[in-house]
Order: sequence, then structure tokens, then C-alpha cells
Amino acid sequence: MSGMSLAVGPRTSGTDDTAAERGQQQPSTMLGGVMGSLRVIELQLVAFIMVFSASGLVPLIDLAFPVATTLYLLLLSRLSFPPLHSTLPSSSSSSQEIFRGSTWFQVYVVLGTTVGLFLPLAHVLGGFARGDDGAVRSATPHLFLLSCQILTENVVGALGAAFSPPVRALVPLLYTVRRVFVAVDWVYDAWGNRAAAAAPQEAVAWMWFGRYLAVANLVYFSTNLLVFLIPKFLPRAFEKYFRMRDEVYAKTAEDRHAAAATVAAKPVESKKAD
Repeated sequence: MSGMSLAVGPRTSGTDDTAAERGQQQPSTMLGGVMGSLRVIELQLVAFIMVFSASGLVPLIDLAFPVATTLYLLLLSRLSFPPLHSTLPSSSSSSQEIFRGSTWFQVYVVLGTTVGLFLPLAHVLGGFARGDDGAVRSATPHLFLLSCQILTENVVGALGAAFSPPVRALVPLLYTVRRVFVAVDWVYDAWGNRAAAAAPQEAVAWMWFGRYLAVANLVYFSTNLLVFLIPKFLPRAFEKYFRMRDEVYAKTAEDRHAAAATVAAKPVESKKAD
């Protein structure tokens, strides 16, 4: 959601963990199980969300955005930020972690999953049931882009070191930027185009639920973009990448010096043999 699936690398085996690391992980075992369950639920929802999101309720620009973003990320991965894992020592490339989140950060991610995925999904399904085309049309682009982001994050996370840290960090950043603009349109539709006319109390409550949900998504993902992704997540990704690149250059220079020393030592050994 906020880049959490890309912030942590592949899980290591229990034999590689130290006793201190095990002690640090034990307090968050239960919350980690919740995060794993949410990941499974998200994957199950992706196919369903994309089916009804592609039924004419998503604008063309939002349909084209995931394709353009994927192509752009692939170009960056090949031309600007190629992966360096193949040339790094095993000790340097063993962890793909970009940002180590605390327990409170995981709670923050769960909150974002609830506000950004589950409640909008319930809002859209409720709109279908109530015949509220405005609510469905307003919230569906957000769900479509979020489902594409979840799918992309899981694919990139599964490939691991095949993508460099900057490319991995740009996935949630680019999608969040676009979804902030979509959330602005959602807020405008919910508050500007739906006047609170005389209606049953249930309909009024439903209308205010949609309004507050739109505002909550705008506030959460704007905060996520401006407070976490840009000032913290993205700089750490670039820092990790350039540190890895410096290690590659240092290792390459060391190998060249060693090879040159070996070549220079061979004539001396041959002369001694003569």
C-alpha cells in the first residue's frame, strides 16, 4: 500500500537469525501474521476489483496509467538504475530491505489498507446494491489504480533483486501521486455534485459515509506521499543503491589490481624457474 511490501526484502531462514533478532521479532509476531493475512486478501481482491473496474467505470487515462508506468519502470531498470545484485558479494546483496518499519509503522500500513482498500470496496459494492451510480463511478478509479499498485508491488517484491531499490521505490510513489489526484476528483464528486437534499436518514448517512471516506483517502495518501514516500522512503532507496554501486566499483577495482598483480608476478616466477 504505502510501499511496505517493497520496503522489506525476502524473509531469511531461522538459522540465519541471531538470538537478538529473534527477540526483537517476537513482540510483532501477531501483527506480522495479520500483515501476511492482509497480503493474501489483497491478492484475492485484485482480480475481482480489476474485473468490475474495467467495465467502463474507469476513465481512459487511468486505464493507460498502469501500462505507461510499467513501461517507464522497465526503461529505468534497464537504462538508469540497473540491478547490481549479480556483481555484489553475498553479504551485501542478501538483504533487499529498503526501510525497516516499526510496529507502529505496520499499524499505519494496516490502517491504510482499511481506509484505501476495504472501505472503498464496501462503498462500491454498497453503491451497486443501492443503485448509486455516482458513488460507484467516483470510487472505482481509486480502486482500480490501487489494485494495479498492489499487483505491481507483489510482482516486483517477488522478483526481489531483479529490480534496483530506486525502481522498487518508484512503484508506490508514482501510483500514489496519481491516486492523490483521483482522490481530489472523488472528494469533488462526493461533496460538490451530490447535494444533501431531503432524503431518508439512511440515505443521508450513506451520503456522509461516502464523503468522509473520500476525504479520509485524500488525507491519508497525501500524508503518505509527503511525509513518508518522498522524504524517507525514496532517499533511502537511492542511498542504498549508490552504496551498492560504490561497493561494486570498489570490488571491481580490487579484482583488477589483483589480476594485474598476478600477471606481473608470472614473469618473475618464470625467470626464477629458468
